[in-house]
Amino acid sequence: MKDWLGAQRIARPDGIALIYEDQDWTFFKLDRLVNVLCARLAGLGAASSSVVGVLLSNTPDYVILIHALARLGAVLLPINTRLTAEEIEWQVTETGCEIVICNSKTESTAAELKSNTVRIISVDQAQDPRVQSWWDITMTDSWRPADQDLNAVQAIIFTSGTSGKPKGVQLTFSNHFYSAAASAYRIGVLPEDRWLCTLPLYHVGGLAIILRAALYGIAVVLQDGFNVNAVNTALDTQQITLMSLVPTMLYRLLNTRTAFPETLRLILLGGASATGDLLTRALDMGAPIATTYGLTEAASQVATMLPEDVAKKPGSVGKPLMFTTVKIVDEQGRLCKAGEYGEIVVISPMVMRGYLALEQDITELHTGDVGFLDKDGDLWLINRRSDLIVSGGENVYPSEVEEVLRGHPAVADVVVVGITDAEWGQRVAALVVPRPDTLITVADLMRYSRTKLAGYKQPRLIRFTDQLPLTASGKVHRAAIVEQLQNNA
Repeated sequence: MKDWLGAQRIARPDGIALIYEDQDWTFFKLDRLVNVLCARLAGLGAASSSVVGVLLSNTPDYVILIHALARLGAVLLPINTRLTAEEIEWQVTETGCEIVICNSKTESTAAELKSNTVRIISVDQAQDPRVQSWWDITMTDSWRPADQDLNAVQAIIFTSGTSGKPKGVQLTFSNHFYSAAASAYRIGVLPEDRWLCTLPLYHVGGLAIILRAALYGIAVVLQDGFNVNAVNTALDTQQITLMSLVPTMLYRLLNTRTAFPETLRLILLGGASATGDLLTRALDMGAPIATTYGLTEAASQVATMLPEDVAKKPGSVGKPLMFTTVKIVDEQGRLCKAGEYGEIVVISPMVMRGYLALEQDITELHTGDVGFLDKDGDLWLINRRSDLIVSGGENVYPSEVEEVLRGHPAVADVVVVGITDAEWGQRVAALVVPRPDTLITVADLMRYSRTKLAGYKQPRLIRFTDQLPLTASGKVHRAAIVEQLQNNA
């Protein structure tokens, strides 16, 4: 059985598969490059079930690697380029990853990895002696495509939760396949579709676009992150029909345009809850907004509302996709009535195999997110995991930031929350209790944090207090802290 890209090489060899800056690749050309890369990866010892980390931003090399690892049957470990070496080291160790692929932009971080069992390979000419250049790898002709098993793990993606360290989500080819099929039934697929991808390929939203395009036989217009000028140029010159954005991106885009091209038929908006004001503004401008709800554990989309319905119900994320059931349950696990708030539970073949190193058979995914179903069966999202902070589409654990800040010798206690921000959706904010008889400033704590955490996890607002507000039951009153910090932002 051919892998998805290999099938498109036969079905649409001359079709455009990938566009990046001023270059494009047909399915035939992309398939040949994947074969070359497979020979290099095999020369490194990558084989079926091997875990290969990729520390790259959005580049054609990344796209080729995604397909090459799938062809070999190896497991992709997408690594967030904004993480510190210490954070990456933990993920590499947890997955048993033995190869990390970087480039000139990420080489310095990759070179800081301390594990002696990990080979660091750069797709560019290596500068650090601890890093080997891609071009120095001996290729092997003995590699063979792996038998395509839909139940095999395609990627391990570390995602946020409500407590503890990130969890490794194991997504199979079957998860991606059902997700792609269900999405196609909801939003449609046209032969001339061009999907603009600015979402990071180390996030499930970006990765899903690459895999879906290979299944659909459509083109991906790839950009290295969200740059509003580059996005506008693509919209005006590249006949973009589909694009995926988080609310922060849409906010910035609306500030630079007065209209959208007729070729654009859908903007999939997800990653965080969009405010009513943002949706109204976009709809008034004629933007074809399709609100979505999804999560890494379900291979991206779970529910989607099409533009004509968004105008009628701004704020809803619509009905669950095909193959998927969403139910709302209370704290005792009982089904909630229409309009009642509760936890969102997802039942679908899109749901992951399980979290890494946890033996479990997930039949129902308890998301931790709070929402409700209305009388029409449309889903409304109230809160994405009660304490989780979503800033610019990036998920931030409050507990992880709190642990780091508590490591400072002058900090007695701290609570980290998200406060509303017009551009980012939320900003990370911290209320800190200093230790008695110590001197500490906001600048001191921010400098300390920068050495421990990725940039998007950094507190943007820090305030000091003698004691944390508590509820009547003695628990930290997070809602009061949010209000206090929001008022002092």
